[in-house]
Amino acid sequence: MTGFAEHRRVATVALVVASYDEAIAWYVERLGFTLTEDIDLGGGKRWVTVAPSDGQGARLLLAEASDETQRKSIGNQTGGRVFLFLETDDFAGDHAAMLDKGVEFREAPRHEAYGTVAVFADLHGNLWDLIQPKR
Repeated sequence: MTGFAEHRRVATVALVVASYDEAIAWYVERLGFTLTEDIDLGGGKRWVTVAPSDGQGARLLLAEASDETQRKSIGNQTGGRVFLFLETDDFAGDHAAMLDKGVEFREAPRHEAYGTVAVFADLHGNLWDLIQPKR
């Protein structure tokens, strides 16, 4: 017995952004995500979450930078490494749709031992993998 609950999961990942509304628009219009929450917390702060439209995986908490330290991390939350992984069961279809919506891919799709993958950048330059894992 470990003392931990049997069922746990990472449910939400915070992503520092320059503007709530700009980030909402980008994730909804370019990635096809759904705005799942937008709650006014007062003082200019909001609790804003977006998630893939099928509700699978973790939500993103779009956290507007509130000071200079946070602003410096926008677009570089992982020191230039891939930050998030968007899994799909239709790589070709999602890749084409994302290109059509103006998503910037940093490389051509490639086939790896673990699946088909291509790196793309979000509105602030954070790197993501679009990946169709081999099952």
